[in-house]
Amino acid sequence: MSQLQPYVNHKVLVAMNDGRVVVGTLRGLDQTTNIIMQGCEERIYSEDEGVEVVPLGLYLIRGDNIAVIGLIDEALDNGLDLDETRGQPLEPIKH
Repeated sequence: MSQLQPYVNHKVLVAMNDGRVVVGTLRGLDQTTNIIMQGCEERIYSEDEGVEVVPLGLYLIRGDNIAVIGLIDEALDNGLDLDETRGQPLEPIKH
């Protein structure tokens, strides 16, 4: 059993190798950590402006594009004011 199996049907944040950050509900995964997410949004961070949220809907991410997957505390996430949140964008991973 995958260590990610307990995250299925929960809200997760995925940081991808190219620096993108996607948030949504994990619906499924396979043995190579390809994942299916529902209700996704990409969060684009900026040091000068608030976080831009881009709706994506249903999303499939290949396992080799994933850097980190983390469970989100939904109460804490819902309380965030993303318009006022500033942050340096993630840099792509270089191999």
